[in-house]
Amino acid sequence: MAEQLALVIGGTIGGLLLLLLIGASCCLWRRFCATLTYEELPGTPAMATAAASSGQRDRPCQPHARTQLSRPPAVPFVVPPTLQGRDWVPLHSGEWADAPWDPCPASELLPHTPSGGLGDACMLGAINPELYKFPEDKSETDFPDGCLGRLWFSVEYEQEAERLLVGLIKAQHLQAPSETCSPLVKLYLLPDERRFLQSKTKRKTSNPQFDEHFIFQVSSKTVTQRVLKFSIYHVDRQRKHQLLGQVLFPLKNETLVGDCRRVIWRDLEAESLEPPSEFGDLQFCLSYNDYLSRLTVVVLRARGLRLQEDRGIVSVFVKVSLMNHNKFVKCKKTSAVLGSINPVYNETFSFKADATELDTASLSLTVVQNMEGDKSQQLGRVVVGPYMYTRGRELEHWDEMLSKPKELVKRWHALCRTTEP
Repeated sequence: MAEQLALVIGGTIGGLLLLLLIGASCCLWRRFCATLTYEELPGTPAMATAAASSGQRDRPCQPHARTQLSRPPAVPFVVPPTLQGRDWVPLHSGEWADAPWDPCPASELLPHTPSGGLGDACMLGAINPELYKFPEDKSETDFPDGCLGRLWFSVEYEQEAERLLVGLIKAQHLQAPSETCSPLVKLYLLPDERRFLQSKTKRKTSNPQFDEHFIFQVSSKTVTQRVLKFSIYHVDRQRKHQLLGQVLFPLKNETLVGDCRRVIWRDLEAESLEPPSEFGDLQFCLSYNDYLSRLTVVVLRARGLRLQEDRGIVSVFVKVSLMNHNKFVKCKKTSAVLGSINPVYNETFSFKADATELDTASLSLTVVQNMEGDKSQQLGRVVVGPYMYTRGRELEHWDEMLSKPKELVKRWHALCRTTEP
């Protein structure tokens, strides 16, 4: 009897303990699940829809969008409920410190779209189509003041056949001397100005479409020394040709590399009506960048040079020297052009010159003729600089360069015979 009573009492006590253990386990499980509750981030579509209906552009996210339970993305553990509601930032020592949290980020930090919708503003990570657009080609719409017209053409050189293929594409914005314009184009391969190729005449249009192709037979050894010249004329009713402008395009190595067709456009230039000076003229551009302390010289071309043609095969180059207090600082040279009295260079040179040195600095451009036997002869020189060294057009060119920083100032200058041997 006593044993049965002991068994009943033991079973009752064991059942009570089992119930207590089950209850404690349930409580612990509920607390554990509460700490792992999923939080919907404020960038979800539901929140974006709610923000779009609010109509407040300056604060696209509402403060109550953040729930009480959260885990900052930079914290690699679950934040206890008593510490939730704080943001944590890393310190250099490896510790973590809490920082105040702004539930609404600044509007300037959110991606803006042309529609300006608040729902779009909250959608982080969206693709901005403006970043994938190709730059707009303004060559057919952006014409500078005083533009005489613009010409499009293509150039390709076939190395094996030694043929220069020139495609005459179109011209736009031609300035005709009368109400109507009937243009045609003559193509020269300088220095040979006697032979030329001619396009068809386009009637009554200032924007002719040519789409014609021409072939020049030229050796690969001399093609880089040649210059393409396009002369555009207006043909009047009496079939007289009136020059509208011209384009000079030097055939450099970088232009003809790869045996591929290159499409190029250039603005027309007026032909100078002034006769060449006694020793010839040189055209170049000057520019000064005060931020970079850089002086830029672009040697364009020369005309009317007096070559010593009895000295065999000749070539002409331009030597550009930077001087300070009439002392040599640095010298650079253009490539040599074979046997032309009107050589074209289109080469750019840069010199380092501080703004404080411009009052004592000057540029000397000397045209030099190479001859056989490693001999050379100076054909003429021009010096541009401040009032200390120059007067007239050379001083005006220098002063205009300083008054128009970062702009290329182009002028012709007469060459003077130097006293050097």
